[in-house]
Amino acid sequence: MSIKIIAEAGVNHNGSAELAFKLIDAAHAAGADVVKFQTFKAKNLVTQSAQQAEYQARNTGVSESQFSMLSRLELDYATHHELVAYCQKLGIEFLSTAFDQESLEFLVNNLQLKTLKIPSGELTNAPFVLKHAQTGCDLIVSTGMASLAEVENALAVIAFGLTSKATEQPSEEAFALAYASQAGQAALKEKVTLLHCTTEYPAPIKDVNLKAMQTLASAFGLTVGYSDHTAGINIPIAATALGAQLIEKHFTLDKTLPGPDHKASLEPDELTAMVQAIRDVEQALGSGIKSPQPSEIKNQAIARKSLVTASSIQAGELFTEQNLTTKRPGDGLSPYLYWSLLGKTAQQNYAEGELIHG
Repeated sequence: MSIKIIAEAGVNHNGSAELAFKLIDAAHAAGADVVKFQTFKAKNLVTQSAQQAEYQARNTGVSESQFSMLSRLELDYATHHELVAYCQKLGIEFLSTAFDQESLEFLVNNLQLKTLKIPSGELTNAPFVLKHAQTGCDLIVSTGMASLAEVENALAVIAFGLTSKATEQPSEEAFALAYASQAGQAALKEKVTLLHCTTEYPAPIKDVNLKAMQTLASAFGLTVGYSDHTAGINIPIAATALGAQLIEKHFTLDKTLPGPDHKASLEPDELTAMVQAIRDVEQALGSGIKSPQPSEIKNQAIARKSLVTASSIQAGELFTEQNLTTKRPGDGLSPYLYWSLLGKTAQQNYAEGELIHG
């Protein structure tokens, strides 16, 4: 399965449809598989008094409420339809993360998306997680800030949502039963990709803990990937080498633009470099079968050695440790036959440095 690369535009359009279209162009030009936005109504997402995260205030240089900031970053529904149509024209997948129930219903019922992203901040929002699962869509589940137990709890809710009948009542017991069932586990394997993530912008390298992605794969047996918030492109490349099947990375047209996420995002040239590096690593990982590769077979005879004479040998003379050695090229008798030849009689005359014949 080819590694899927999501170019996360998020809210880096700053509420401008024009910028949103340019972000799609940049993601497509970079070779990303998907361009992802965020869909929300500020009034449904935060209270009027909710304060910015520390990184939001730091990155914007403005101290204001989350409501005030997010209100400027909304994209209206009409623009969403235009963005989807533009993505279809270019041949890049459109994806968006819903942060409230109204937005989720819009993505599923109006835009008819087949894949949904549950962001890290919503992982413990069980009613909202359940609504995602009940859509029957494929789910990308980000796990920033979460313990293994919290991830399991969310998966139990998803298992229930994917397998239960409409008449079944949600409860912690029902979630646990669904998660323990064969049907629930099969549905999770079919529908869910887990993303390891460190929820800080930018994320400190020392807090990335990439090995936790492998822990998720081992613990739950699901497809795993990595949502990156570090500066630069090194860590998503490393995640690819560790087995990520999906990479998500924020990008922007210009890191100096005003807004909460631009400073922790890649610019288009960096995004292009990341995509190319991931594709290179993907090819380099190969099948895992240790065997000679087509490009190196021609070098076997050149680089390997054969049995040759260390001195001249007359027919009837015995092969000994003194008159046998190994030298290039490797198109003669294998050095593995060295011991079986010792003490045997030469059937012909050999000059010094001549390949031994079978």
